[in-house]
Amino acid sequence: MKRKVLLAEDDPVFRDLVTEILQEAGYEVLAGENGQEAWELLVAKGADLAVLDLNMPILDGLELTKRIRGDDRYKELPILMLTVRAFVEEQIAGYDRGADDYLTKPFDRKMLAARLKVLERRILGK
Repeated sequence: MKRKVLLAEDDPVFRDLVTEILQEAGYEVLAGENGQEAWELLVAKGADLAVLDLNMPILDGLELTKRIRGDDRYKELPILMLTVRAFVEEQIAGYDRGADDYLTKPFDRKMLAARLKVLERRILGK
């Protein structure tokens, strides 16, 4: 059975690219164009892992992470944050809100899949 990855990314080109990378790695992808849409997908369909862009309209990645961690149904969901910003302060803010890993854009296709596999193994024990 394929694991489901919740993807929240506001850039349509990048969202399509990340979806393609994740599908090639064997994941089912639920993609939202902002944090609110991603939250609604998570509640409606569930997910095993999440890949969240930091900067999005309506509900950004930090607020979405906070919402996920504050809900008993999803508080253990592995979260990988994506951003174009490499500032240490922003990465720390992501970790403080509950992100499990951080990847700055641009990144190698294989690295994204590898980081998710590590989260899957470490957190989900699979």
